[in-house]
Amino acid sequence: MTYDLLRVFRIFVPHSYVFVGIEDMVFWVYASLTTFSLLYEQNDGGLRGYVIVGVFLGMFLYDRTISRFFLKFLKKFWKYLKMKIRIIFRRKKRQ
Repeated sequence: MTYDLLRVFRIFVPHSYVFVGIEDMVFWVYASLTTFSLLYEQNDGGLRGYVIVGVFLGMFLYDRTISRFFLKFLKKFWKYLKMKIRIIFRRKKRQ
């Protein structure tokens, strides 16, 4: 879900490919360290294979279900919002 928030931010504020790459790298380093520390604390230092598989399976299922609909909705909402803003500015220019 956190990565979706980053993707939403990119919809609202366009970025160059360089900044997208930097943001992705920072996000994935943060996500991996957070996940590792959580697993380390919960399993008393032992990393279990089934837990790692569960994390990846959860990410995959989230991406294929909730994430797609969420991003489609936000993209449509953003287009609608931009259209409304343009209409408001056109009306103000006429006055």
